[in-house]
Amino acid sequence: MKKIKILGSGLSGLSAAINLIKQGHKVDIYEKNKDVGMRFHGDLQGLENWSEKRDILEELKEMNIEINFDCDPFCHMTLTNCTKTKDVFTERPLFYLVKRGSFSGTIDYGLKEQALKLGVKIHFETTLSPDEVDVVATGPIFDEAQGVVKGIIFKTDVKDMAIVVFNDELAFKGYSYLVTTKGYGCMCTVVFNEVSRVNDCFQRTKEFFVKKLNTDIQSSKDVGGLGSFSLKNVFKEGTTLYVGESAGLQDFLWGFGMRFATTSGYLAAQSIINKEDYEKIAKEHFRNRLNASAVNRYLWERAAKKGYSFIINNAEFVKKNLCSMHNYHLLQRILYPIALSYLKKKYPKLRV
Repeated sequence: MKKIKILGSGLSGLSAAINLIKQGHKVDIYEKNKDVGMRFHGDLQGLENWSEKRDILEELKEMNIEINFDCDPFCHMTLTNCTKTKDVFTERPLFYLVKRGSFSGTIDYGLKEQALKLGVKIHFETTLSPDEVDVVATGPIFDEAQGVVKGIIFKTDVKDMAIVVFNDELAFKGYSYLVTTKGYGCMCTVVFNEVSRVNDCFQRTKEFFVKKLNTDIQSSKDVGGLGSFSLKNVFKEGTTLYVGESAGLQDFLWGFGMRFATTSGYLAAQSIINKEDYEKIAKEHFRNRLNASAVNRYLWERAAKKGYSFIINNAEFVKKNLCSMHNYHLLQRILYPIALSYLKKKYPKLRV
């Protein structure tokens, strides 16, 4: 079997490594940092469970990924635009909260442990050029970032909850959120387009949650990051395959990317194992999803002009149609040229 070299030990790289080594390949990962998950510092993130009919945990298991990390299901979310509020309940989890970072219990560490147990070799504080490896999984393209996250993690006495705020003063063209689970909290603002607003937006977000909701915050630490999205995805250069955010795979509506990351790593591994065309497979799998997210971003920013009241007033309708919203239905296909023209002007860094 061929020895496979992977650049980057994020979720997409580890997903590829786990599947490759299970089929007899020798796998070496080269990671510039001293451990996995170094971009994160205990952030709570949502492993989204609304864009596909299958539950994400079932999907991960089908991709040979064990659930050996903290993973808390949430079937209740409170939505508000600071004027109107709506509680949303679902039968199956809307998302699973996972921790990110370089310590036990995070999804990053969980996948690392699985890979090491199988015999994957990870060379930390070591890097290679993309043309020297088989798979590039190096994360977001920072100079093409369209979104930024700023927030804190903290200990808290408040009950488990998930509150999402749609308000451009608190999160310009994005959203703010407060999630707590088992005495652990994360409060962030997600800003799109005008990323320089993030500091002011987070200050207003914190004031909203602390002053208006009396949120208990103990021993807080800063967290944050960037997100890049592309409609001109690079899945292959020469013989090198690109996965996850290094291929521009990110949901442009709300910035969720973990499902894309693990899936792209799995597809890249399967293409190597079965000697198939990864570029073709990736385009077939992701193209419609990415196009749908571009239209969703366009519609979202139109909703912003009316204070997101449509989202709050029609939360049940949105909930029932979340899956179809991410699968490029007929109306999205009609709106796509309009959305693309809009996004080109609003997001000059966007590759289309």
